[in-house]
Amino acid sequence: MATLGKIRSKGALLVSVVGFALFAFIAEEAFRSCETSSNDKRQQVGEVFGEKMDYMQFNKLVEEYSEVVKLQQGRDNFNEDEMNQLRDMVWNTYVQNKIIENEAEKLGIKVTDDELKQILAEGTNPMLMQTPFFDRQTNRFDVNALKKFQSEYKGYQKTSPQMAKQYEPVYKYWLFIEKSIRQQLLAQKYQSLLEGCILSNKVEAQYAFNAQSTEYSAQLAALPYSTVKDNEVKVSDEDIKKKYEEYKERFIQAAEDREIKYIDVHVQASAADVAALNKEFDGYAAELATSENVDAIVRKSASSVSYLGVPVLKDAYPYDIRQQLDSMAVGATSRVITSKQDNTLNVIKLVSRQQLPDSVQYRRIEVAGATADEIAKRADSIMTALRSGADFEALAKVYGQSGEKTWITTRQYQTAPSLDKDTKEFINSLNTLASGEYKTLAFTQGSIILQVTERKAMTNKYMAAVIKKKITFSNDTYNAAFNKFSSFVSANLTAEELIKNAPKSGYTVSEATVSTMQHNIAGIRDTKEAMRWLFEAKKGDVSQLYQCGNNEHMMVIVVDGINPVGYRSMDDPQLREFLKSEVIKDKKAEMLMAKLAGVKTVAEAKAKGAVVVDVNQVTYASPVFVPATGASEAALSGAITATAKGKFSKKPVKGNMGVYVFTVTGVQQGKGKFDVKSEMQRLRMKNINAATRLVMNELYLGADIKDNRYMFF
Repeated sequence: MATLGKIRSKGALLVSVVGFALFAFIAEEAFRSCETSSNDKRQQVGEVFGEKMDYMQFNKLVEEYSEVVKLQQGRDNFNEDEMNQLRDMVWNTYVQNKIIENEAEKLGIKVTDDELKQILAEGTNPMLMQTPFFDRQTNRFDVNALKKFQSEYKGYQKTSPQMAKQYEPVYKYWLFIEKSIRQQLLAQKYQSLLEGCILSNKVEAQYAFNAQSTEYSAQLAALPYSTVKDNEVKVSDEDIKKKYEEYKERFIQAAEDREIKYIDVHVQASAADVAALNKEFDGYAAELATSENVDAIVRKSASSVSYLGVPVLKDAYPYDIRQQLDSMAVGATSRVITSKQDNTLNVIKLVSRQQLPDSVQYRRIEVAGATADEIAKRADSIMTALRSGADFEALAKVYGQSGEKTWITTRQYQTAPSLDKDTKEFINSLNTLASGEYKTLAFTQGSIILQVTERKAMTNKYMAAVIKKKITFSNDTYNAAFNKFSSFVSANLTAEELIKNAPKSGYTVSEATVSTMQHNIAGIRDTKEAMRWLFEAKKGDVSQLYQCGNNEHMMVIVVDGINPVGYRSMDDPQLREFLKSEVIKDKKAEMLMAKLAGVKTVAEAKAKGAVVVDVNQVTYASPVFVPATGASEAALSGAITATAKGKFSKKPVKGNMGVYVFTVTGVQQGKGKFDVKSEMQRLRMKNINAATRLVMNELYLGADIKDNRYMFF
């Protein structure tokens, strides 16, 4: 009881302690929750209909698609710009498919397995033409070849993991094609449903035909808006607000963007840097001219153009190098060449120039064995059999190979970063062997019996040792530029100071609008850290100094404005300026229309200062161009084609760049023949295209899309 009394006597203290502990517990959990939520957000590439996609999911789709493109194009890798294009394609396809799937689910539209089987059986879908199972002779997809491949792949998974691994790229490629066909078919079903809602009729067709074919001539009196000075027009806030409400739907944006002011310092080589690099290249030129081991010299130089050691087509070399090859003698070494196109120094040694086939058909038998002697004896035995008339493919099958004929083109290997010794020998043998000739190639891991069966497209091929390097700045040059810019940024910490003092220090302030859908800022590579900062920053914030590009750019950014998803604010300076110019145009039009009120002829309008011109071949379907104002005027075309020959315009016409009155001087019916069916079909397709764009835009805006790719790329 005494203890209980003590506890009660400290009741207030205990309540406060327990309360604090409880608060601390809740706060800790809230902090953890916020931290987890923040981490999740940082991993989210985007969101569609509330469904989040994280970086791992998106990267998997990008890898899947890039592997498909590699197979289709025979590529090994992609540069940064190409990877950005692939990422955009993947994201846009993902969003479009999600939108279609969402609508299809509401409408009960599905793609069944039976429908897919039917497409494969018909074998005419364009996507199927891109697969290895498309038969060029029948011009159809061979579903049996697909089934055979799938069966072999599944069998190899159990019996031969090595063979299964060789089959795997094609297997994954097929899965991608199958998935894409399903998505394509679902989209086609939705599109067909949409198209079924759109019709045309004979009356509409007749009007449309007349609008295109009937030509009008008119004598025109124009009063350009430029005849009224801007300062003669008063614009109020209420005027701008009314114009904003009138145009509001134009100002909706699907992605957030930021208006920025920025300073970009592009570090370039100094005169001393260029002189040092020229001296270095003089040394390379001397080495190439006297040495036979050009491969080692090119590798030592870290040239951006690799030396493969096999003849390749001229287009394998950069454009500026190609221009030199035919004018050089074989064995000659060029002077040091400065190329302004890519800001490089270059030196070239032409090792060879030969007439060789661009395409070679060949077949081979791979020879393996426990020892080098065993391999050599087996290869001699095969070669003897072949020279005695043995069937190549039958002999290949004895050794578990197909021996089938295969084509290889120069473009399949000329872009490789390097070739090993065995590959060089293989390619050089293909280039030089005559049709029907056999050769044994002894390689590190075994031998190959090679036969060239056909040679096509004889052309010039070149072997050139090229040393190409960017004219870059030295560390001293970069450090001097960095120290200067860093000092400037440190001394000007506010947006106002930075912008005001930049010109005094020799820096230019530029402006840009950056969207979350962009890959970089102002077209400068590797600005992802700056992008991440930008879309977390507030208006007026100044960034740190960012080193961007290939470490040749330095940048500091000021957030000048934030435009979130939705309607652009009327307070946006650029938008406000646009609205003001539109209001001024309207008020000028009112003033000029009042000036022309009551005029009944072109001559009367001319007396009031109008410029008179003749316009011909005016149709309702296309806007008339007026030389006096330098503008195309759709409203004027509509007014002219609605007026009878010899009649004066009922009232002045307000255009884009002026006010007009006119007299129609001629009407001529077109010579084309009216075909009601084709005209109805043309109109229907036109309306379908317009409706599809409108519907997809509305669906896109309603999908609640969040695009955070800027955080990753």
